[in-house]
Amino acid sequence: RLVMRGSACVVVFLIAATLVGHYVGADAATLATVTKAEALRRRGKIVGGLTGGVVRPYQFRHRLRVCNAYPYPAAMAVHRGDEDLTDGAPLAYKACRDFLVRLKDGDRIEFSVGGTGAGTFLVKELPDNDAIMLLVIKRHDTLSTAVSFDSHVFANTLNAQIVVIDTYQGAGASTIRIMDAEATGNSRSEDLRFNSVVAVNSGIYQMVLAGAGGATMAKSDLVALNRECYVVLRTGIKAQQGPSYDQELVVYPRSSVLALMGGTHSPLTAWGATALLALAVSNTMVAAAR
Repeated sequence: RLVMRGSACVVVFLIAATLVGHYVGADAATLATVTKAEALRRRGKIVGGLTGGVVRPYQFRHRLRVCNAYPYPAAMAVHRGDEDLTDGAPLAYKACRDFLVRLKDGDRIEFSVGGTGAGTFLVKELPDNDAIMLLVIKRHDTLSTAVSFDSHVFANTLNAQIVVIDTYQGAGASTIRIMDAEATGNSRSEDLRFNSVVAVNSGIYQMVLAGAGGATMAKSDLVALNRECYVVLRTGIKAQQGPSYDQELVVYPRSSVLALMGGTHSPLTAWGATALLALAVSNTMVAAAR
């Protein structure tokens, strides 16, 4: 098989707020700040009172990756408290961006459009290692303007990881397929389940969004580098009120082919079926008042 399969990813849905209304909820992701010294103490490797700077606290690097899958003409500003993470350049629809921030337990990631609050995501319990936290904001349903969130924490693995998330709202059926970018007699392809994570060998692939009849609706190349984490989204909405947006495919990040060729990677069209990654996410719904 091209990709070994396992459990589907755990995805958290949150009714948070309307773009023009009031805040109605918040989501807690399983993320926590733990110093290296604290981790060692938990494992019983530090006893007594070491002083004089023998053991120095170590903060793990937690990269926040935010994707805006909320179909709306105006871009989303992202704040952590008083800090404007988007730095005056809000995140447009179908755009993703990485933020190198030192997250901590209790951080509130707030989204707004034109100064109006859209929703808040509450960070809770970060992993005891360097990690990428993915946060996707999307439409909650086809009728209201409320938002919801999907979140995921990528595991540390050698192979490239691909998380596939369906943010589309509506009855339109489609599938996402991964295949060799270069068509040959031995080219292979396989459908990927929505809301799941897979690992693949480094190489150049093509992601295809196919409709119910198999017709190609959208496609995008994916250059997979070892140790990199990729996001593939189906976006759009068939709204009952307001404008609708077609189904589209989002791939992030867009790695360089030169980086692939310059490293110690497998052949460009190599498929290495690897173990499916189970999501290490256990999110809890919480209610909070703004």
